[in-house]
Amino acid sequence: MVRAHASHPGRRLLLPTDPPRAPADARGGGGAASAAGTGVRDAGRVRRPAAGDDAVIRPPAAFTLALVVLAGGATGCGYRSDNLFRTDIRTVAVEIFESREFRRDLEFMLTEAVKKRIGADTPYRLAPRAKADTILTGEVLEVRQAAFAPDYATRLPRDKQLTLVVRLKWKDSRTGKYLIDDRLQLQAVDYLPPAGETEVFAEQKAVDLLAAGIVRRMYDDW
Repeated sequence: MVRAHASHPGRRLLLPTDPPRAPADARGGGGAASAAGTGVRDAGRVRRPAAGDDAVIRPPAAFTLALVVLAGGATGCGYRSDNLFRTDIRTVAVEIFESREFRRDLEFMLTEAVKKRIGADTPYRLAPRAKADTILTGEVLEVRQAAFAPDYATRLPRDKQLTLVVRLKWKDSRTGKYLIDDRLQLQAVDYLPPAGETEVFAEQKAVDLLAAGIVRRMYDDW
């Protein structure tokens, strides 16, 4: 390799920049040094097992620990979900709810909603009263109405609230013991008449939410 250097104006002189090479016989130990250098470099490398080696590749300890923790967490969740409800009960009879309110079909709507929730969200099976392990009864005590935020132009309420109040009883027909005794369950729903939401809409929504709350009570209380 040569490099150009400026020596005089207008003239360029090419000078060698590489050191002179030793003769071949003077470099006799170069092969050994090169091999030694290669050996040093190879010593820092991670040797991978060949196809015929009896080596076992083990995963990192942190990865193994993470798998164990995840497996344990999944097992724990499954255990809790399987034991939310009583294991000594297999069947439930749902009696038609009674009502103190003169609202058309409200008690029938609530009864059907509770039956659907029990069938979908619990391990219990619906059964006739004479064959059921337990009997669930209820009574609609009150339907409350409240109005908020009247419109300044029309003086009509822009926001309304409907609340259902129900009394529950859940009895073990085999022992005569009450699992839920005279417990009140309330469910409130807000709705906006200016947005087209009617009282019928609010009543249906309250019934659905109340049925879900009743089913939650069936495992919360034990």
